[in-house]
Amino acid sequence: MVKRIVGASDQDLEQLTALFRLLSDKTRLNILLLLAEGERNVTSLCGQLQLPQPTVSHHLGLLRMNNVIANRRNGKQVFYSLNGRVEVGIGGEQTLSIGVENFVVKIGAVAAPVAVALAAH
Repeated sequence: MVKRIVGASDQDLEQLTALFRLLSDKTRLNILLLLAEGERNVTSLCGQLQLPQPTVSHHLGLLRMNNVIANRRNGKQVFYSLNGRVEVGIGGEQTLSIGVENFVVKIGAVAAPVAVALAAH
């Protein structure tokens, strides 16, 4: 028997599954955490991640195609930023909120190093 989130359609669950699949990659999570600090270009991300440009560009493309990040062009450079929100708590803790249709996935530090919460919106 499959238990379902109350009010979640098959389409909702498919979108959540796709988002969690996208977020299950360490490199993509690292990119999101860097972008939570502010806009970056590919060169900056490659330096901070210590990865080659084709690898970083591949992951950026996947995140962009799934509307998790946005990009803007400035001359020959492309800058990437989050499509989600970064909220700063009272103690300075940051929470990254990524929305998909009827749900919001929140990633942030709690008592454990990283926690993920799922909320209907």
